[in-house]
Amino acid sequence: MDGQPLDSSFRDPSGFVFTRDGVLYRQVNRVFRDEFEAVSASGLYDELAGSRLMVPHRLASLNLAASNEAVAVLEPEPIAFISYPYEWSFGQLRDAGLLTLELQERALVRGLTLRDASAYNVQFDGGRPVFIDTLSFEPRKEGAPWMAYRQFCEHFLLPLALMSRVDIGLGSLLRTHLDGVPLELGARLLGARSWRSLGLLFHVRLHAAAQRRYRDRAPGAAAQRPVNAGTLLGLVRSLRAGIEGLEWNPAGTEWSDYTSDNNYTAAAAGSKRELVTDLLRGRGVRTVWDLGANTGEYSRAARAVAERVVAFDVDPAAVELNYRRVRAEDERGILPLLMDLTNPSPALGWAHRERHSLEQRGPADALLALALVHHLAIGHNLPLGRIAEFLVRLGRTLVIEFVPKSDSQVQRMLRSRPDIFPCYTREGFEAAFRTSFEIDAVHPVAGSERLLYLMTARNGSEAA
Repeated sequence: MDGQPLDSSFRDPSGFVFTRDGVLYRQVNRVFRDEFEAVSASGLYDELAGSRLMVPHRLASLNLAASNEAVAVLEPEPIAFISYPYEWSFGQLRDAGLLTLELQERALVRGLTLRDASAYNVQFDGGRPVFIDTLSFEPRKEGAPWMAYRQFCEHFLLPLALMSRVDIGLGSLLRTHLDGVPLELGARLLGARSWRSLGLLFHVRLHAAAQRRYRDRAPGAAAQRPVNAGTLLGLVRSLRAGIEGLEWNPAGTEWSDYTSDNNYTAAAAGSKRELVTDLLRGRGVRTVWDLGANTGEYSRAARAVAERVVAFDVDPAAVELNYRRVRAEDERGILPLLMDLTNPSPALGWAHRERHSLEQRGPADALLALALVHHLAIGHNLPLGRIAEFLVRLGRTLVIEFVPKSDSQVQRMLRSRPDIFPCYTREGFEAAFRTSFEIDAVHPVAGSERLLYLMTARNGSEAA
């Protein structure tokens, strides 16, 4: 609703984000006036926005305020697609953590500090992480520790350590623990691994032990020693070294080599790329969601037509390789994200409204569903009609590939299970999808038995 805080922006008394007439604004409340004016006068905002480390904003009219508590209204540059830390690859979470440390170091140099270090303060825009919470900065109180230290460890360092040292899938803990992976849980999961790294020993195991030791003490029972700016800079650099020392090699997972290990000839792959581009061209497509993007070959074909492509895949190695290419080639219109379509990101947080589901962030102008349906229908026993019903809620236009049972990839899937899919035929596929989509065109993929369809959501569907 106009003038109401967004469901993701109601916890901070210093201000909140709201919309008015479809435009995004951030209100600064009276309680945060002195801090906001001090940070503004420091030049930090201009420095960070000029370096594209933080989303730029302009000062808007106070008449646009959502309440009489406002002392300023800001109009930030909007982010095209909001993603969440549990949808990021290892490299994305790592880069977001390094950005947060970079901001804290620059703030300390100016006598300021980050008062929180939540991963939700970072988004990906133009292929790189960018900070979005203008009100996270305040003047540093002399002698005070970094109050966001624990939060940084639980949102960044600890999840990265678990992904790097234990199992890449442990990044999904961030979906359960929206406030960050608890230090004590992380220390137990790391086990002896935390003793082999000085950084992990200090920032995780000993940090968790200190939390246990002081948990039940009354406030002020143990006076903290004053901490000077030099010590805080040393802490930031120690955390940076810890994160930079964590690595993950994206190899050996199920689909990371799929693009180069399938039954496509070079001619068939080239034909498919051209078809994707041709089918999307001329339909006014600005945003494309590539569902099952793998390393993003066809996302890039769609990007030739669309302004933005969100490239989803279930495989962490494929998403990581895609993100590394985005960074290496400075590709500004592609956002790789981790997503299991059989269990997509739900609405989470307070009252199921703080973090939006995948569906709530749509619909996209167009969807790509290439070499995907057989994995859903045969690999996960999902009826074709239910797949169509879900996809029509996500996008208005659909480019989808049908892979017949005679295809080697489907044959491989059926080797280890009985064929209980009598409706998985071209005729069954078309009948199931016609309940939700109009079939506009069908094209064979050269050099294969596969078919590429162009479909439009029927009038009255949720996407339309």
